[in-house]
Amino acid sequence: MWRIDVTYRKELQTTFDRLYEKKAMLQNSRPLPNIALQKIREALSIEWTYNSNSIEGNSLTLRETQMVLQEGITIKGKSLREHFEAKNHETALNFLYKLIDENHLLSSKDVLSLHELVLRSIEDDFAGRLRNAGVRIAGANFLPPNTQKVSGLLDELIQFVNTNTLGLNDIELATVFHHKFVWIHPFFDGNGRTVRLAMNLLLMRKGFPPAIILKNDRKKYYDALNSANKGNYSKLALLMSQALERTLNIYLQALPDSDLGYTEISSLVEEEELPYGQEYISLLARQGKIDAYKEGRNWLTTKEAVEDYVKNRKRKR
Repeated sequence: MWRIDVTYRKELQTTFDRLYEKKAMLQNSRPLPNIALQKIREALSIEWTYNSNSIEGNSLTLRETQMVLQEGITIKGKSLREHFEAKNHETALNFLYKLIDENHLLSSKDVLSLHELVLRSIEDDFAGRLRNAGVRIAGANFLPPNTQKVSGLLDELIQFVNTNTLGLNDIELATVFHHKFVWIHPFFDGNGRTVRLAMNLLLMRKGFPPAIILKNDRKKYYDALNSANKGNYSKLALLMSQALERTLNIYLQALPDSDLGYTEISSLVEEEELPYGQEYISLLARQGKIDAYKEGRNWLTTKEAVEDYVKNRKRKR
């Protein structure tokens, strides 16, 4: 039985509520135009592949990833492995989309299949197979469990997310799954890419878009996982929420009558009279205290989000 400290929930409840409100807005607007859905899915698939592989050290740029996937071009100076990683991730994504159903229960077969697709033609001897020896992870503050425990722990984790006996919300459940999977480290290689696929299956089966962790947040991501190893899930839950909010906003902004009005914080401060400066508003965005999301290295928010924060502060006094 996994024991989870949910003391972080109080500080993130406003964020969770906002994400569920946005999901409801999206669901109430369906069906979206097929061409719009297709274009968003294509763009997000490239972004997802680029960011997930880049976190693991793949040097293909976003544009190069797009050229490999959509144009079948071989990039000069890039290794064959890096090309396989891009194509394999796309294949795994296509498989993932076929699994998405509200009633789908995650299985060990799903996980092994995703891993097999991720490592196909790269490490065929280990693709889709649990590790059979111990491993050490550079930079991590923990030692993964003994190989003899891996199969049982993975089955236990899958049962945990399918039964959700702790009553976690969908975002929390995906967050805990993400961390525990990384902690179990069931494979010799490909654990990160596999878990970022599998945890999105948990979210997408519940009507959320994928949460894409950005390459620019790589250090923050690893710091959050290390904090979770010590029992503190606040950083990882916040990072997951921010990644999810970004893709929710991408879908919402595709709606015909959408007028969300997100602007880079630097521009917003120049254009609007606000009670705070750029640095403080950026801090609020990073801490998840206002409705904001990240594009590349820049944070975007709205005047209304800042004003709502001010109103809520006054109510609490």
